Amino acid sequence: MKRFLTLTAAAALCAAVPAFAQEAKTYPAPSEIVAAAKPQEWAAIAPLDLLVMDLALDAAGKPRRVIIQLMPAPFSQGWIGNIRKLAAAKWWDGTSINRVQDNYVVQWGDATEKKALPDGLETVLESSYTTPLVDPFASMLLFSAIVGQKEAADACKRETEEKMEDCYKEIDRQITRRDPYADGYGFYQGWPAGADPKAAWPLHCYGMVGVGRNLSPDTGTGAELYTVIGHAPRHLDRNIAVVGRVIEGVEYLSSLPRGTGALGFYEKEEERVPITSVRLGTEALNIPTFEYLKTHSASFKAYADARANRRDPFFITPAGGADICNIPVPVRRRPAK
Repeated sequence: MKRFLTLTAAAALCAAVPAFAQEAKTYPAPSEIVAAAKPQEWAAIAPLDLLVMDLALDAAGKPRRVIIQLMPAPFSQGWIGNIRKLAAAKWWDGTSINRVQDNYVVQWGDATEKKALPDGLETVLESSYTTPLVDPFASMLLFSAIVGQKEAADACKRETEEKMEDCYKEIDRQITRRDPYADGYGFYQGWPAGADPKAAWPLHCYGMVGVGRNLSPDTGTGAELYTVIGHAPRHLDRNIAVVGRVIEGVEYLSSLPRGTGALGFYEKEEERVPITSVRLGTEALNIPTFEYLKTHSASFKAYADARANRRDPFFITPAGGADICNIPVPVRRRPAK
Protein backbone atom coordinates (compact mmCIF):
# COMPACT_ATOMS: atom_id res chain seq x y z
CA MET A 1 0.00 0.00 0.00
CA LYS A 2 2.81 2.38 0.86
CA ARG A 3 4.36 1.72 -2.52
CA PHE A 4 1.06 2.43 -4.26
CA LEU A 5 0.62 5.71 -2.38
CA THR A 6 4.14 6.78 -3.25
CA LEU A 7 3.57 6.10 -6.92
CA THR A 8 0.25 7.88 -6.82
CA ALA A 9 1.84 10.94 -5.26
CA ALA A 10 4.58 10.89 -7.88
CA ALA A 11 2.02 10.63 -10.66
CA ALA A 12 0.07 13.50 -9.19
CA LEU A 13 3.24 15.59 -9.03
CA CYS A 14 4.06 14.82 -12.66
CA ALA A 15 0.54 15.67 -13.69
CA ALA A 16 0.88 19.00 -11.94
CA VAL A 17 4.05 19.99 -13.81
CA PRO A 18 2.38 21.11 -17.04
CA ALA A 19 -0.05 23.28 -15.10
CA PHE A 20 2.84 24.81 -13.15
CA ALA A 21 4.75 25.43 -16.37
CA GLN A 22 1.75 27.20 -17.83
CA GLU A 23 1.67 29.49 -14.82
CA ALA A 24 5.38 30.37 -15.08
CA LYS A 25 6.00 33.94 -16.10
CA THR A 26 7.08 34.47 -19.68
CA TYR A 27 9.30 37.34 -20.74
CA PRO A 28 9.10 39.12 -24.09
CA ALA A 29 12.14 39.32 -26.36
CA PRO A 30 13.59 42.79 -27.01
CA SER A 31 12.07 42.81 -30.49
CA GLU A 32 8.63 42.11 -29.02
CA ILE A 33 8.98 44.99 -26.58
CA VAL A 34 9.88 47.34 -29.43
CA ALA A 35 6.98 46.09 -31.55
CA ALA A 36 4.57 46.80 -28.69
CA ALA A 37 5.86 50.32 -28.01
CA LYS A 38 3.18 53.00 -28.08
CA PRO A 39 3.10 55.49 -30.98
CA GLN A 40 3.88 58.39 -28.63
CA GLU A 41 7.09 56.66 -27.56
CA TRP A 42 8.59 57.16 -31.02
CA ALA A 43 10.22 60.41 -32.19
CA ALA A 44 10.36 61.45 -35.85
CA ILE A 45 13.73 62.16 -37.45
CA ALA A 46 13.74 65.45 -39.37
CA PRO A 47 14.63 65.21 -43.09
CA LEU A 48 17.37 67.80 -42.55
CA ASP A 49 19.03 65.29 -40.22
CA LEU A 50 19.24 62.62 -42.93
CA LEU A 51 22.08 62.09 -45.38
CA VAL A 52 21.11 59.91 -48.35
CA MET A 53 23.93 58.15 -50.21
CA ASP A 54 23.20 56.30 -53.44
CA LEU A 55 25.84 53.85 -54.66
CA ALA A 56 26.16 52.56 -58.21
CA LEU A 57 23.79 49.71 -59.04
CA ASP A 58 24.94 46.29 -57.90
CA ALA A 59 25.89 43.44 -60.26
CA ALA A 60 22.23 42.48 -60.62
CA GLY A 61 21.22 46.04 -61.50
CA LYS A 62 19.55 46.74 -58.16
CA PRO A 63 19.82 50.12 -56.40
CA ARG A 64 21.87 50.51 -53.23
CA ARG A 65 20.79 53.34 -50.94
CA VAL A 66 22.40 54.08 -47.58
CA ILE A 67 20.60 56.45 -45.20
CA ILE A 68 22.52 58.15 -42.41
CA GLN A 69 21.04 60.06 -39.49
CA LEU A 70 23.18 63.04 -38.48
CA MET A 71 23.82 63.64 -34.81
CA PRO A 72 21.87 66.34 -32.98
CA ALA A 73 23.34 69.24 -31.03
CA PRO A 74 25.42 69.62 -28.98
CA PHE A 75 27.66 66.87 -30.36
CA SER A 76 30.02 67.31 -33.37
CA GLN A 77 28.16 70.27 -34.84
CA GLY A 78 31.19 71.83 -36.57
CA TRP A 79 31.75 68.75 -38.70
CA ILE A 80 28.02 68.27 -39.29
CA GLY A 81 27.75 71.84 -40.57
CA ASN A 82 30.54 70.99 -43.04
CA ILE A 83 28.77 67.79 -44.08
CA ARG A 84 25.59 69.71 -44.88
CA LYS A 85 27.61 72.15 -47.02
CA LEU A 86 29.36 69.27 -48.82
CA ALA A 87 26.01 67.60 -49.57
CA ALA A 88 24.48 70.87 -50.77
CA ALA A 89 27.47 71.31 -53.11
CA LYS A 90 27.00 67.73 -54.38
CA TRP A 91 30.65 67.23 -53.55
CA TRP A 92 30.45 63.45 -53.05
CA ASP A 93 28.89 62.81 -56.47
CA GLY A 94 31.43 60.81 -58.46
CA THR A 95 33.56 59.86 -55.45
CA SER A 96 33.75 56.28 -54.16
CA ILE A 97 33.97 53.71 -51.40
CA ASN A 98 37.74 53.36 -51.05
CA ARG A 99 38.35 51.22 -47.98
CA VAL A 100 36.71 48.13 -46.49
CA GLN A 101 38.61 46.71 -43.52
CA ASP A 102 37.25 43.51 -42.02
CA ASN A 103 35.73 43.85 -38.54
CA TYR A 104 36.47 47.57 -38.58
CA VAL A 105 35.23 50.23 -41.03
CA VAL A 106 34.04 51.12 -44.52
CA GLN A 107 35.39 54.49 -45.69
CA TRP A 108 34.43 56.79 -48.57
CA GLY A 109 35.43 60.07 -50.16
CA ASP A 110 37.76 61.31 -52.90
CA ALA A 111 40.34 58.57 -53.56
CA THR A 112 42.63 61.04 -55.36
CA GLU A 113 42.55 63.53 -52.47
CA LYS A 114 42.72 66.25 -55.12
CA LYS A 115 39.07 67.26 -55.48
CA ALA A 116 38.57 70.88 -54.42
CA LEU A 117 36.41 71.39 -51.35
CA PRO A 118 33.59 73.94 -51.33
CA ASP A 119 34.20 77.31 -49.70
CA GLY A 120 33.18 78.04 -46.16
CA LEU A 121 34.09 74.78 -44.43
CA GLU A 122 34.93 75.15 -40.76
CA THR A 123 38.22 74.04 -39.23
CA VAL A 124 37.09 72.18 -36.12
CA LEU A 125 39.30 71.95 -33.05
CA GLU A 126 40.14 68.69 -31.27
CA SER A 127 38.36 70.04 -28.18
CA SER A 128 35.09 69.49 -30.06
CA TYR A 129 35.48 65.71 -29.78
CA THR A 130 33.78 66.18 -26.40
CA THR A 131 31.01 68.47 -25.19
CA PRO A 132 31.38 70.25 -21.81
CA LEU A 133 28.75 69.48 -19.21
CA VAL A 134 27.83 72.89 -17.85
CA ASP A 135 24.85 71.55 -15.91
CA PRO A 136 26.15 69.71 -12.81
CA PHE A 137 23.19 67.34 -13.01
CA ALA A 138 23.50 66.58 -16.73
CA SER A 139 26.06 63.82 -16.37
CA MET A 140 23.71 61.97 -14.02
CA LEU A 141 20.58 62.40 -16.11
CA LEU A 142 22.44 61.27 -19.23
CA PHE A 143 22.29 57.68 -18.02
CA SER A 144 18.62 57.44 -17.11
CA ALA A 145 17.51 55.16 -19.95
CA ILE A 146 20.02 52.39 -19.34
CA VAL A 147 20.08 52.00 -15.61
CA GLY A 148 16.91 53.78 -14.58
CA GLN A 149 18.69 56.56 -12.71
CA LYS A 150 16.41 59.47 -13.57
CA GLU A 151 14.13 58.62 -10.66
CA ALA A 152 17.15 58.41 -8.38
CA ALA A 153 18.50 61.74 -9.64
CA ASP A 154 15.12 63.40 -9.10
CA ALA A 155 15.12 62.02 -5.56
CA CYS A 156 18.58 63.50 -4.99
CA LYS A 157 17.25 66.95 -5.85
CA ARG A 158 14.75 66.60 -3.00
CA GLU A 159 17.47 65.87 -0.46
CA THR A 160 18.96 68.49 1.82
CA GLU A 161 22.05 70.26 0.51
CA GLU A 162 24.25 68.28 2.91
CA LYS A 163 23.00 64.93 1.65
CA MET A 164 22.69 65.82 -2.04
CA GLU A 165 26.39 65.42 -2.86
CA ASP A 166 26.55 61.98 -1.25
CA CYS A 167 23.36 61.01 -3.09
CA TYR A 168 24.87 61.88 -6.47
CA LYS A 169 28.10 60.12 -5.60
CA GLU A 170 26.12 56.94 -5.00
CA ILE A 171 24.39 57.26 -8.37
CA ASP A 172 27.77 57.84 -9.98
CA ARG A 173 29.19 54.75 -8.29
CA GLN A 174 26.33 52.65 -9.66
CA ILE A 175 26.58 53.88 -13.24
CA THR A 176 30.35 53.77 -13.65
CA ARG A 177 31.09 50.18 -12.74
CA ARG A 178 30.62 48.49 -16.10
CA ASP A 179 32.34 50.54 -18.80
CA PRO A 180 36.15 50.52 -19.25
CA TYR A 181 36.12 53.46 -21.71
CA ALA A 182 34.25 56.13 -19.75
CA ASP A 183 33.37 57.12 -16.21
CA GLY A 184 29.74 56.67 -17.17
CA TYR A 185 27.58 55.97 -20.19
CA GLY A 186 24.02 56.15 -21.37
CA PHE A 187 21.80 57.72 -24.02
CA TYR A 188 21.25 61.33 -24.95
CA GLN A 189 18.28 62.07 -27.22
CA GLY A 190 18.52 58.59 -28.70
CA TRP A 191 22.32 58.42 -29.06
CA PRO A 192 24.84 56.35 -27.09
CA ALA A 193 27.23 58.56 -25.17
CA GLY A 194 30.00 58.39 -22.61
CA ALA A 195 30.79 60.96 -19.96
CA ASP A 196 33.05 61.98 -17.15
CA PRO A 197 32.31 64.69 -14.56
CA LYS A 198 33.20 67.45 -17.04
CA ALA A 199 32.21 66.32 -20.55
CA ALA A 200 30.21 63.92 -22.70
CA TRP A 201 30.93 62.41 -26.11
CA PRO A 202 29.32 60.10 -28.72
CA LEU A 203 30.45 56.49 -28.99
CA HIS A 204 31.85 54.30 -31.77
CA CYS A 205 29.17 51.60 -31.90
CA TYR A 206 28.28 49.44 -34.93
CA GLY A 207 26.91 51.55 -37.77
CA MET A 208 28.12 54.86 -36.34
CA VAL A 209 29.60 57.30 -38.87
CA GLY A 210 32.84 59.16 -38.20
CA VAL A 211 35.14 61.67 -39.89
CA GLY A 212 38.40 60.46 -41.41
CA ARG A 213 41.46 62.53 -40.59
CA ASN A 214 45.23 62.69 -40.79
CA LEU A 215 47.58 62.92 -37.81
CA SER A 216 46.84 65.41 -35.01
CA PRO A 217 46.15 68.30 -34.98
CA ASP A 218 44.15 67.60 -38.16
CA THR A 219 40.52 66.75 -37.32
CA GLY A 220 39.12 66.21 -40.82
CA THR A 221 36.59 68.33 -42.64
CA GLY A 222 33.81 65.78 -42.99
CA ALA A 223 34.62 65.08 -46.65
CA GLU A 224 36.13 61.72 -45.71
CA LEU A 225 33.65 59.56 -43.81
CA TYR A 226 33.53 56.00 -42.51
CA THR A 227 31.10 53.70 -40.76
CA VAL A 228 31.82 50.95 -38.25
CA ILE A 229 31.13 47.42 -39.57
CA GLY A 230 32.67 45.36 -36.80
CA HIS A 231 33.10 45.10 -33.07
CA ALA A 232 32.71 48.57 -31.57
CA PRO A 233 36.14 50.29 -31.71
CA ARG A 234 35.58 52.29 -28.54
CA HIS A 235 39.28 53.16 -28.35
CA LEU A 236 38.50 55.71 -31.08
CA ASP A 237 36.12 57.62 -28.79
CA ARG A 238 37.35 61.20 -28.21
CA ASN A 239 40.02 60.69 -30.88
CA ILE A 240 37.87 61.01 -34.02
CA ALA A 241 34.62 62.89 -34.57
CA VAL A 242 31.43 60.83 -34.58
CA VAL A 243 28.77 62.55 -36.68
CA GLY A 244 25.92 60.10 -37.27
CA ARG A 245 24.78 56.53 -37.76
CA VAL A 246 23.54 54.39 -40.63
CA ILE A 247 19.84 53.73 -40.06
CA GLU A 248 19.10 51.90 -43.31
CA GLY A 249 21.19 50.13 -45.94
CA VAL A 250 24.25 49.25 -43.86
CA GLU A 251 24.24 45.86 -45.57
CA TYR A 252 25.32 47.55 -48.81
CA LEU A 253 28.49 48.60 -47.03
CA SER A 254 29.21 45.72 -44.66
CA SER A 255 28.93 43.10 -47.42
CA LEU A 256 31.46 44.72 -49.78
CA PRO A 257 34.66 42.82 -50.64
CA ARG A 258 37.47 43.54 -48.21
CA GLY A 259 40.32 45.66 -49.51
CA THR A 260 43.66 43.92 -49.87
CA GLY A 261 45.83 46.99 -49.34
CA ALA A 262 47.05 48.38 -46.04
CA LEU A 263 44.17 49.07 -43.62
CA GLY A 264 41.73 47.58 -46.12
CA PHE A 265 42.14 50.20 -48.84
CA TYR A 266 41.36 49.06 -52.38
CA GLU A 267 44.53 48.85 -54.44
CA LYS A 268 42.90 49.16 -57.87
CA GLU A 269 40.52 51.81 -59.14
CA GLU A 270 38.10 49.22 -60.51
CA GLU A 271 37.65 47.78 -57.01
CA ARG A 272 36.19 51.01 -55.68
CA VAL A 273 32.42 51.32 -55.48
CA PRO A 274 31.20 54.52 -57.20
CA ILE A 275 28.99 56.94 -55.30
CA THR A 276 26.41 58.40 -57.65
CA SER A 277 25.02 61.00 -55.24
CA VAL A 278 24.81 62.16 -51.64
CA ARG A 279 21.94 64.46 -50.67
CA LEU A 280 20.35 65.79 -47.52
CA GLY A 281 16.95 64.30 -46.74
CA THR A 282 15.33 67.60 -47.70
CA GLU A 283 16.63 67.23 -51.27
CA ALA A 284 16.52 63.48 -51.89
CA LEU A 285 13.51 61.88 -53.56
CA ASN A 286 11.23 59.18 -52.16
CA ILE A 287 12.47 59.39 -48.58
CA PRO A 288 10.14 57.85 -45.99
CA THR A 289 9.73 59.28 -42.50
CA PHE A 290 12.00 57.56 -39.99
CA GLU A 291 11.55 57.53 -36.24
CA TYR A 292 13.49 56.23 -33.25
CA LEU A 293 12.32 54.85 -29.94
CA LYS A 294 12.68 57.59 -27.34
CA THR A 295 15.41 56.54 -24.95
CA HIS A 296 13.62 58.03 -21.94
CA SER A 297 10.45 56.04 -22.67
CA ALA A 298 9.13 53.15 -20.60
CA SER A 299 9.40 50.82 -23.59
CA PHE A 300 13.06 51.67 -24.14
CA LYS A 301 13.80 51.10 -20.48
CA ALA A 302 12.18 47.65 -20.72
CA TYR A 303 13.98 46.98 -24.00
CA ALA A 304 17.36 47.93 -22.52
CA ASP A 305 16.72 45.68 -19.52
CA ALA A 306 15.74 42.82 -21.83
CA ARG A 307 18.94 43.26 -23.87
CA ALA A 308 20.98 43.11 -20.66
CA ASN A 309 18.99 40.26 -19.10
CA ARG A 310 17.68 37.90 -21.76
CA ARG A 311 14.95 35.81 -20.16
CA ASP A 312 13.08 34.77 -23.30
CA PRO A 313 12.92 31.01 -23.97
CA PHE A 314 16.15 30.60 -25.98
CA PHE A 315 18.38 31.87 -23.16
CA ILE A 316 19.53 29.81 -20.20
CA THR A 317 21.57 32.31 -18.15
CA PRO A 318 20.89 36.06 -18.30
CA ALA A 319 24.12 38.02 -18.71
CA GLY A 320 23.21 40.52 -16.02
CA GLY A 321 24.50 43.45 -18.07
CA ALA A 322 25.19 44.73 -21.56
CA ASP A 323 27.77 46.78 -23.38
CA ILE A 324 26.00 49.99 -24.37
CA CYS A 325 26.78 49.22 -28.01
CA ASN A 326 24.79 45.99 -27.60
CA ILE A 327 21.68 48.07 -26.92
CA PRO A 328 21.16 49.62 -30.36
CA VAL A 329 18.48 52.30 -30.40
CA PRO A 330 15.54 51.00 -32.48
CA VAL A 331 14.89 53.00 -35.67
CA ARG A 332 12.07 52.25 -38.08
CA ARG A 333 10.11 53.67 -40.97
CA ARG A 334 7.00 55.34 -39.66
CA PRO A 335 4.06 52.94 -40.10
CA ALA A 336 1.30 53.97 -42.47
CA LYS A 337 -1.81 55.25 -40.69
